[in-house]
Amino acid sequence: MTKEAALRRVALVTGAGRRIGQAIALGLAEEGYDVAVHYHGSEAGAEETLAAVERLGRTGTLLAADLRDAGAARALADRTVQALGGLHALVNSAAVMVRQPVEEVTPESWDATLELNLRAGFFVAQGAIPHLRRSRGSIVNIADVAAFEPWPAYVPHCVSKAGVVMLTKGLARALAPDIAVNAVAPGPVLLPDEWDEVTRRHFAATTPLQRLGTPEDVVAAVRFLLASDYTTGTVLIVDGGRVIR
Repeated sequence: MTKEAALRRVALVTGAGRRIGQAIALGLAEEGYDVAVHYHGSEAGAEETLAAVERLGRTGTLLAADLRDAGAARALADRTVQALGGLHALVNSAAVMVRQPVEEVTPESWDATLELNLRAGFFVAQGAIPHLRRSRGSIVNIADVAAFEPWPAYVPHCVSKAGVVMLTKGLARALAPDIAVNAVAPGPVLLPDEWDEVTRRHFAATTPLQRLGTPEDVVAAVRFLLASDYTTGTVLIVDGGRVIR
């Protein structure tokens, strides 16, 4: 192995074709990672992410997969290693957030949320275990302050993100000491498109730091957790103080 190959770091970011996942992929490329850009429905966005990764002087690859298929989720790490030569960091960012009053939730919509937001992350991580053990790498799951706050119109989402918190803690215990597993729980960052300006201003005004978060706030937290050699099982809340109101 060449010295250059030994120094390369590779990250797999799920849901990297849009929103926070895209920002994380670019933030890790800026940090020196080569990046496997996973997407399902956001092909155009994923291509933009890959192009930006390459403009930063890093190597990237596109990985299309429906993570609700457990086999496809498990295979994602192997595909990353085949394309980029290794795996040092996994960021589980793929998720869906659907506004749905409790009376309108169906078994199908419930399963669709839990399968992507919770189950998929487990099986992607399961497939990554041998590679991350080899590199003594890290997993960062993207949770949400919805794990700690009940949102009446987003109950399946809240349940799924609470599950991500426990998934993080369970994997941290199960995979220690070889693999660190942590989570970031963002607050009001990239609010849903259907929220109007009045709602957005209200969220900013009722946040102790008096502003909405930015994708860069989340990226900074992910970078910190990936760089830390002595942090595992931690959920880093990045919400401007909303949960302490």
